[in-house]
Parts: sequence; structure tokens; C-alpha cells
Amino acid sequence: MAGPKQRKGTKTISAVAPNGDHVRSSGCFYCARGSPIHSPAENPRENGISMAPVVSETRNGGQDVWDAAAVERREAQSGVAKAFPEHLVIMVNGIIGNATNWRYAADQFVKRLPDKVVVHCSQCNSSTRTFDGVDQMGNRLAEEVKEVIENRPGVKRISFVSHSLGGLVSRYAIGVLYEPPSGSSTGAHNNCDIIDGNLNQDVEEESKGKIAGLEPVNFITFATPHLGSRGYKQLPFVCGLPMLEKAASRSAHWFVGRSGRHLFLTDKDDGKPPLLCRMVTDCGDLYFMSALRAFKRRVAYSNVSYDHMVGWRTASIRRQCELPELRKVPVNEKYPHIVNVENGNDGNSITRVAASKSDHITDAVEEEMVAALTQLPWERVDVSFHKTKQRFFAHSTIQVKWYWMHSEGSDVIFHLIDNFVI
Repeated sequence: MAGPKQRKGTKTISAVAPNGDHVRSSGCFYCARGSPIHSPAENPRENGISMAPVVSETRNGGQDVWDAAAVERREAQSGVAKAFPEHLVIMVNGIIGNATNWRYAADQFVKRLPDKVVVHCSQCNSSTRTFDGVDQMGNRLAEEVKEVIENRPGVKRISFVSHSLGGLVSRYAIGVLYEPPSGSSTGAHNNCDIIDGNLNQDVEEESKGKIAGLEPVNFITFATPHLGSRGYKQLPFVCGLPMLEKAASRSAHWFVGRSGRHLFLTDKDDGKPPLLCRMVTDCGDLYFMSALRAFKRRVAYSNVSYDHMVGWRTASIRRQCELPELRKVPVNEKYPHIVNVENGNDGNSITRVAASKSDHITDAVEEEMVAALTQLPWERVDVSFHKTKQRFFAHSTIQVKWYWMHSEGSDVIFHLIDNFVI
């Protein structure tokens, strides 16, 4: 849960106590059991465990998380003040969310990779600002990322980890932030009125483009409706009933504003195709697909069931007939809720659920989006909480939005970090 409101520019210390509890305080530092601990400069580690990830509030309200002891060591070695780790991880919340939603994951990142990453939990699109539309939110996120980079000298690489609608916002933001290689003709003849995801390049070759001047590494989404929320069981809580799905499509903007129009592909700005359709190609000076292609890896985590907000198909960027048959046991006992993993393009060897006319009526627009996005290799991680008490909150459990309510998703966060490319 969010802590007390801070004055702009103040700092808070979040300590990771030996028992695993997280303690936040301003000025004084105490562990969960009541025994005092020192500031990070005085006692940075205990028994080899990182004791003091530091949080500072930036001007836009986002939270930066890093290991104070690691920064001090880098400063001592380099002689440079504020020698932060070189890898910046941007974490983006979903609809009606805020920076605290990713706080558990941010703490785990810093605890496990103290010398490698500095994490920024975005705040520019919080609460009802998530109703403003993917484009407006994407532009705000792009500006926030630029500001963070300016305030974090020495960062060289960048990754995005996003939840739900935040994944679409991140895809838009990287399209804004993308910098083509010098001499490249990318985007010179892009036509936003034509839905064409053909990259006209060998997708096996990594782009040399940058994201805000940094090397792009990981682009990771959790329960993101990449194909929108329109169509059969893409919005699971309406139970796949055609009448309710049509009603949701027509009324979404009443509840979540322009974001609802974008999610259901009912926006028609200046007669152009829906925004999500334009985002599967390079559109004018917005390099949506070139930016995605620039990342070394793209990963889609998805709930296979009990996610009432985002369907399995849209979150995993698959056609109905491509959904795999799930194993009865976890892929790895270390991650008990991960039931299937596809690495890049190796998913063709997995047994698929046969499509039937009653299961899914082919949607031409959705097919175009799938075909365009899957020109790039995606790692897919399928998650199931069906045996847990927290299964009905799967949409939030997958990111451990609040540890006290969504703790069952912690193994998914560990999987994220263990496979993170530095």
C-alpha cells in the first residue's frame, strides 16, 4: 500500500530486513522487529543481504529504487559522484494504478541485482489519468523517461516491465523515444492509413537503434491486451457472451474514457485506422515496430485463467488455435505457477488446442495485428493460479500488486528477475 505523502524531492529509505520484511521510513531506520538499523552509508549489508534500497521521489512523483551500498562502491571505484548502475529498468502500472503497484518487484530487483540495476516505478499515468488514452499516456511516459535519464548519469541500457494497459503505453512510448541508426531510412515512407506490419528486414538481425539514447534490452509485459479487448473472451468477465461483448465495446468509453476506445478499437481519429492497429507498424515519425525490434528480447507473461480483465489470447499474442495444452505440473518447481514457457520462435513444437467455429470467429483486424507483432520473436510465459486462494485476483497477483493480497505471484517475479538480461 502507498505510504504517507512526501514533500517533493524528499527521500525515503526502504530496508530489506533479514527476515525478508520491507520497512520504509524517512530519517530514522527501524527493522520490522523493532531493532534499529543504520543508514545505508553506515551499515549497508548484513549477512550478505542488501539492507537498504533507497527511494527518492522525482519531480513527477515516480519512485527510484537502487542499492545504496552498491552505488557507494561504484563511486569509490570510479571516483564519480552518483555512480548508479548502468541498467535502467522502467516499471509501468496498468489502469487506475500508480508507482506503488510495482514496488514489491522493484525491491526484489534491487535485492537480487544490487550492482546491476536502478529501477524507476513510473507515476506519470496514475489513477484516472489512465483514462486519457494510450497516445497521451505514452507521450507522458516518454517525457518521464527522458527526465529520469537526465537525472541518472552513467546509465547505458534500458528495459521496460509493464502491467496490463501499461504494456500498450510502453509500446507507444518506445515508438516516441526510438532513435534510428544514423543514415537509416526507417520510416521515410510510412503511411498511417495503411495497416502493414511488414518490417521489410530480417527479423533475426537486431536493430542498432536506441531508446532515448540508451541500448534497449528487455521489453516485458504482464497481462497486457496487445490485441485489444475486443473479440471472443478478450474481456473475460463478460463470459464470452456476444451480446455482452458488443455492449462492452460500445460503452467502454463511458467508464474509462479514450482508453476504452483504444482498447476496443472504436477510435477513428481523423479517419485513420484504430491506434492499436497503427501501433503494429512504423507510423510517420513514430517507430512502433522498429522500437520493439531494437530490444534484445520481448516477453509476454499471461494468465491462462481467472484473469477477468485480460484474456489469455490477447495477453500472449496468439491466435485461438495457437494456445497450448497446459502441463499438469509446473515447468520448474522453483516457479510453481508457471505452466508453460515458449522461448522465441520455438513454440511451434508445442501441442496446440484445436480451433473450432464455436470457439473463435476469425477477426481480420486481430489477425493483422497478430501477424505483424509475431514477425518478431516473443518469449511467452503462461501463468496459472487456479489452485490458489488468490486465483480470483489473477490480474493483480501476476505482478504482486500488494504483497499481503497477491503474494502467490512472487514466483513469477522471481522468474522475471532470474531470466532478465543485464
